Amino acid sequence: MKRNREIVVVCHCILNCNSKVEGLSEFKGAQSITIDLINNGYEIIQLPCPEMILYGINGWGHVKEQFDNLFFREQCRQMLIPYIRQFDEYLKNNYNIKSIIAVDGSPSCGYNKTCSSKNWFGELSGCKDLMNKINDIQMVEEKGIFIDELEKLLNEYNLEIPIVGFDELREDK
Repeated sequence: MKRNREIVVVCHCILNCNSKVEGLSEFKGAQSITIDLINNGYEIIQLPCPEMILYGINGWGHVKEQFDNLFFREQCRQMLIPYIRQFDEYLKNNYNIKSIIAVDGSPSCGYNKTCSSKNWFGELSGCKDLMNKINDIQMVEEKGIFIDELEKLLNEYNLEIPIVGFDELREDK
């Protein structure tokens, strides 16, 4: 069978919703967008999940500001370098990396929007203004930290691959 040389890169939870913070995913297994990708003949590369790797399966929900530090950014870059090398190799050999699909709303993998709060930090037990902290969390039109670092690496290595945001809450609409 002849290779079609068409590739799509996806954020980890598009193929494995179990990597998401407990309670944030009501989907079983993979998002149905993957069926469309497979049916259209795309090869799929799955990026790592920085939150799962750094915080484990029992992590709490975070906002962008909590990941916006040198350690998290450096860890993201380290995770992404092997993928940047793969992308470069594919592109040099006439493969078409159609796009990178990010997950909108994620503090790490959002592209068009990410969750944000200047007040979501500190000890929660006994917090007298917990509802104010919760109510401060909002979606903003910014990139998550992992996607921000990915985009920087693509630019540094002169790799032209479009990134698109996937809104899993609107998938079936």
